[in-house]
Amino acid sequence: MKAFRQCIFLALLFGLTLAENKLKEVQAKSACGNILNANYKALPLTVKANENCIWQIQRDGNATVNVNEKIRLIFSFYEFNPSSTCDRENIEVYDGPSTDAPLLGRVCKTHISVPVFHSSSGSLTFRISTDSTEFARTIFAFYYFISPDSPEIENCGGLLTGPAGSFVSPNYPKPHPEFAYCVWHIQTEENSKINLTFNDIFLELDDKCRFDFLAIYDGATTDSGLIKQVCGRKSAAFQSSSNVMTVALSTDYANSYKGFSAHYTSEPIPVPPTVEPNKSISCSSDMMTVILSKSYLDALGYDENDLTLNDPSCRPVALNPVTFSFLLNSCGTVKTGENHTITYTNTITASPNGNVITHRKQVDLIVRCIMENNSTVEVMYETENVESVDDSALGRFNLSMAFYDSDSFSQMLGSPYFVDLNQTLYAQVSLHSSDANLLVFVDTCTASPNLDSTSPKYELVKSGCAEDDTYVAYPVLEHYGRFRFNSFRFLRYQPYVYLHCEVFICDSKAPDSRCTEGCRPRPKRELSSYTWKGEAAVGPILLKRDLGSMDRSDSSIQVHPEESQNTPSKGLYTLPFVVVAANAVLLAALAAKHLFTREPGYRYQKLQSP
Repeated sequence: MKAFRQCIFLALLFGLTLAENKLKEVQAKSACGNILNANYKALPLTVKANENCIWQIQRDGNATVNVNEKIRLIFSFYEFNPSSTCDRENIEVYDGPSTDAPLLGRVCKTHISVPVFHSSSGSLTFRISTDSTEFARTIFAFYYFISPDSPEIENCGGLLTGPAGSFVSPNYPKPHPEFAYCVWHIQTEENSKINLTFNDIFLELDDKCRFDFLAIYDGATTDSGLIKQVCGRKSAAFQSSSNVMTVALSTDYANSYKGFSAHYTSEPIPVPPTVEPNKSISCSSDMMTVILSKSYLDALGYDENDLTLNDPSCRPVALNPVTFSFLLNSCGTVKTGENHTITYTNTITASPNGNVITHRKQVDLIVRCIMENNSTVEVMYETENVESVDDSALGRFNLSMAFYDSDSFSQMLGSPYFVDLNQTLYAQVSLHSSDANLLVFVDTCTASPNLDSTSPKYELVKSGCAEDDTYVAYPVLEHYGRFRFNSFRFLRYQPYVYLHCEVFICDSKAPDSRCTEGCRPRPKRELSSYTWKGEAAVGPILLKRDLGSMDRSDSSIQVHPEESQNTPSKGLYTLPFVVVAANAVLLAALAAKHLFTREPGYRYQKLQSP
């Protein structure tokens, strides 16, 4: 027995040595991108900050190509910057010879499976993008071409549907085949869970399971949540959370061992009794919805016929469960305001029917929607004579922003918005509310070339005061904040512009409303009473063409009526030559200063007047 254990130990040590040697063979200095023509290749990659690297996998132009062959690409290990976001740091895989091909998928730090991609042809492209954080990103990828002429691997995956069963890797207990990717789907009866046991696992040993591995998923596909990725020499057991489970086996081109042997059983999941909520309330920008369960009303001794709102003509819209849904300015709803909140209150009264006597208490269920800055709070409490109970929840104001074809604001333009440089754009921020006494005032709008929070910002208006010389605000009109400006582009960026606006929502009946003050160069510390804040965004605005020269106007919109156009004076044509010479010297000095004192920064590029 001792000799047998020593043999096993030596075999494992030998396998680990082979794995390390194989990794060293392929671990040449990692370049940022490459063109890969080999039949198969392992790619241990180390990617630095601020990289945008592209790898293209395709046959060499001189090689004989099978038109039906495809590519399998596996990312068996990846480690991104923990503080990154998927938008700023990811792997994108494309089904073709370039990044212009259809996107097959994206991998980032939140990915919950071992990513495997299959091309539809003999070419595949992937790009790795990283953010500016200094962090050593390590990625291990492996690809190989799949030919339809290759012999089919027997017992490679399948569907298992019985309450119990077993399965093994191809060729078990002999060495598993190379270039195998086998998937087994296990499905048992509804309301059951699966107990999966691997009696024997013998795959290539690696601390990160980069070469040959098993992936166990808690769901019906390999896109389900990954339970674990395993390899080496061991036994293991796993349990699903439902009646479906998936197992994938992936092998590469070297160091084949026995594979695995597994069996599974199922057991019923105890079904908890259904608990019906007693009551709930939800608020939108213009509606209040209250739901009362039958069990709740039964406990009070009432039914739907005993319930009324402040306006008795408003009846439930559904009876099982009893549901009231009504506009905030209807059914006797009362609006009040205090500090930075606005409250809509109604009362559902449960009272006994009868003309003489009753042994039941009258119950008042007071329901409230509280609008608070850019959100709402829903409150509900009931009273039985003088007793009360409170409930609360959350919601928000509903705002939207769009562009229109003219200052009549009658024809909305579709998104994305394709415009000419320096074209006049008409924007409208709309509040979707049934309360006719609310006003919208556009306080601050900033433009940026993309949605990245670190991108440069350009202010069109700030605290109601125009920062851009083409910005013009229209008078406040009920639920609409309207303005216009001329389109521009950011220097050193793609010709895209996104617009983000902060608005105030005011009660028109309140005194000293912020919405009627207009420009406020020095904002006060506090908002006036009956004022709430909201946000709206729109974009992208795309230039119809990226103008290389800015010496002429292509605006298709007429000059605004209030902008006068004066005829140049004749005196301009008789300026003394000395003035012209002085201007030339001044311009040359400014240009020299710019060349030798440049500082990084962002500006926007506008069309010069002809």
